[in-house]
Formats: sequence, structure tokens, C-alpha cells
Amino acid sequence: MLIAVKQVDVKITTNRGIRVQEKTDNHSLSGWINGFLGMIIFSGSLPATRAAVLDFDPLFLTVARASIAGILALGLVIALRGKRPSRAQVCSLTVVALGVVIGFPLLTAFALQHVTSAHSIVFLGLLPLATAIFGVIRGGERPRPAFWICSCLGSLLVMGYALSQGIAASLTGDLLMLAAIVVCGLGYAEGAWLTRVLGGWQVISWALILALPFMLTLALFTRPVSFGGIGQPAWFSLGYVSLFSMLIGFIFWYKGLAQGGIAAVGQLQLLQPFFALALAATLLHESVSIMMVFVTVGVIICVMGSRKFSR
Repeated sequence: MLIAVKQVDVKITTNRGIRVQEKTDNHSLSGWINGFLGMIIFSGSLPATRAAVLDFDPLFLTVARASIAGILALGLVIALRGKRPSRAQVCSLTVVALGVVIGFPLLTAFALQHVTSAHSIVFLGLLPLATAIFGVIRGGERPRPAFWICSCLGSLLVMGYALSQGIAASLTGDLLMLAAIVVCGLGYAEGAWLTRVLGGWQVISWALILALPFMLTLALFTRPVSFGGIGQPAWFSLGYVSLFSMLIGFIFWYKGLAQGGIAAVGQLQLLQPFFALALAATLLHESVSIMMVFVTVGVIICVMGSRKFSR
């Protein structure tokens, strides 16, 4: 009797002194599914942040969302008895916290005081390139040259659009968004590598817990004098960015990056503007130009090429 067995390549790699076992079965379908779910959740982050900063101070919004998520993460770790990170892993978790818990939310919140969410969303097209670069530096990945061509083309489409809109008119907002992309790419790559040895929900949970004392203290000092003038949309948006953008989305996203590859699955972020622009137009009634749509279609084509040549 013959038994057909599907071959799955298993690769043992050593990265930063830690042996990591990776399955390379067509870039891991489950990794792409988890990454896609994370990307969908993140698509609502900028529109929700834009709605929240209309009533909340950007600094308070940043520390409040991290504090709420941190308290939830602490409860999650206690309830599920999460694995305690080693001293070396704490250093990596600090990088994750500085990148995605503090840096990206704070920089985007300040940026959205100067630009609309529809305009800032387009800059997310640069995030896959930043993530891939840090995936090489921090994760030891080596995509093929054709991958970089496709990824750079997607980024050039985004920058070309920004320049065509008159970048000098919102220079502060655009520079803040660019800085947010850099720190977020680093946080994504570092968290994805750490997920392979610690676990997805543990990574984001411990990163939030590490930042919790600092963020909670700032939240108390920066809280509004009165919450009476805060509208319902702002409260709803704070809830979304706290629960989904800061915690649940990262559980799926980090697991997807770890399973399918940082550079490969990271290209799904090129689809994020498409979903986020639709949310901005639907919920915030912001105008979405034909040029924005063309740019989004262009980067979707680029992600298809990047996926093909990611390994």
C-alpha cells in the first residue's frame, strides 16, 4: 500500500544565538491568513485615531490606549499563565514597545492633527518596505532581488502621490508619518522574530506590560480636566484602538509574520490603504480622489510581485 505524504521543508536556523525551526511550506498559508486578518484590523486604526484626536489630546490618546491595552494584556498573561520572557528577550520586547506601543501611535496621533486620515493612510504603503528592511537586519531574512524591485515600486508610487499633493503644504504631518513608519517597521520585525521563540500573544502582551507603568502614569497626568465634552465617536474610537489596534490585531499580525516570513507577509500592508481609505470615506466622510484609488491599485499589483519573489 502506497501512502502519499506531503513534503514540508523544515529549516533549522540560528538567529542571535537562538535555534529557530521554520516550516517553509509555500510561505505557510496559515501565516498569510493570520497576516491578512491582522491587516484588516489595523485598517481601522488611522480613521479611528483621526476621529479620536478631534476630542482627545494626541498625547493622552496615545498613553490611554496603551494603558487600557496593557491592563487587558496583564489580565491575559495572568489568566493564561503566559511564559515569562528571559532577560535577553526583555531587550527585544523593549524595542517592540518603543516601536509599536509608544512610537507609532504617538507619531501618527500628532501627524493627524495636520493631515487627514485619507492622506496619512497612503504613507502606509511605505511600511512593507520598512518592515522588509528590518526583517533583513533583525530577522536574518534574504529576499530575492526581484522582491526589492516590486517593494520599491510600491513605495515609489506612494511617495509620488504624496509629492503630487504638495508635500510642503503639510510638511510637519508628512514627516511625522514617515518617522512613524520607520519605528513601526522596526517594531514589526523585532516582534515577528521574537514570536518564533516566545509566541504571538505573549510578545504583544509583554511589550504592553513593560510600557504600562510609564504609560499609565502619563495617562493620569495628561487626562482632560473634564470628560464632559468628549463625544461618543471619540470614545468608540478610543475603545477600538485600545482593544483591536493595540492588542488583538498584533496577535494575528505577529503570528502571520512569524509563520510566513517578515518580508513576505509584511507586503500585505500594501493592501491596508485600500481598506482604510474605504473606512475613511464611509465613517469620516472624507474625500477620496481618483488618484488615491489608482495609487492603491498600483500597490496591490506590487504586493503580488513581492509575494512571488519574497524567498
